[in-house]
Amino acid sequence: MTEQSACKIAQPRLQIALDTTDMPSALRPLNAAIDQIDVIECGTILIIAEGLRAVREIRALYPDKTILADVRIAEAGALIARNCFEAGANWVSVVAGASLTTVEQVVKVADEFGGEVQIELGEDYDAAKARKWKELGAKHVIVHRSRDAEVAGTLTWGPDDVERIRELHAMGFTVTVTGGVNVKDLPFFAGAPVGVVISGRGIVKADDPLAAATELKATIREVWPD
Repeated sequence: MTEQSACKIAQPRLQIALDTTDMPSALRPLNAAIDQIDVIECGTILIIAEGLRAVREIRALYPDKTILADVRIAEAGALIARNCFEAGANWVSVVAGASLTTVEQVVKVADEFGGEVQIELGEDYDAAKARKWKELGAKHVIVHRSRDAEVAGTLTWGPDDVERIRELHAMGFTVTVTGGVNVKDLPFFAGAPVGVVISGRGIVKADDPLAAATELKATIREVWPD
């Protein structure tokens, strides 16, 4: 794929990551920013704290929105995936270290519900394994800076990340970027085939979540113009 054709891909969707420890602190920013949000992530921390109640309640509030249950499946794939989809999730996440058998089980359940599977990459990247995920039916991958490394200030975006995004997109994946992404980071990805941009604390912790989400969407439109 040439850089010119990559620039013509659809604008990335904006995903809010709800990684709070209770429902009220998740719903306040979500309800405020919802008009600018394309994908709602019920984050790992929220689901640990509140269980799949989080997915059920947000599905009831926003029946037409895409919801990710970010459960980071490592094993027991069919059981966990089924519970997530029955709760109302559209997407579920699987860690890159999960076995191919687990990925296959999750994809099979996802297909029953018309759902989709997202693989969360670690710091190590195995292109051959990624191709196997695609063959099994996974549709999304996440390229990210780790939460801990980003907080510590020891990890930044670089050319290798863009190269990885391009390679994964060429395999047929929708590529999500996450890890403290803000409006200053977005121009770095200009021309890269990013499918989804995740913002967590940038929206959730903002004094004005709607203003923060609106600024992100406006910047996405600038960086990836029609």
